[in-house]
Amino acid sequence: MELTYTGRGTKVTEEMRVAAEHKLARLARIEPRITKLDIEVLAEHNPSHGTKRLDGALHIPKKTFRAHGEGPDVLKALDQLAERLERQIRDHHSRLRTRVAGKGNGLESANA
Repeated sequence: MELTYTGRGTKVTEEMRVAAEHKLARLARIEPRITKLDIEVLAEHNPSHGTKRLDGALHIPKKTFRAHGEGPDVLKALDQLAERLERQIRDHHSRLRTRVAGKGNGLESANA
């Protein structure tokens, strides 16, 4: 899995990279086909909010999942981003399971 970090209005430190790799490693266990994960760190310029925002795009073959997380610091926003991406992956897997399980043999009875 290739991780790409981009900072807008803030620098991406090595500490942020290590924390992101650690927290997002569970996504690779859930979906082993992940090819790329783009993370963009945005700093809010409004002093009353002072929040950090993370936008993420997770790429698997034929599908891209997008999510964002906000928090007072990068670690809280990263937790929220990871939870949202994990939920999307789990929902995608359940949709695939119901699609495969619901097909049956494709024959309908004539008496129905």
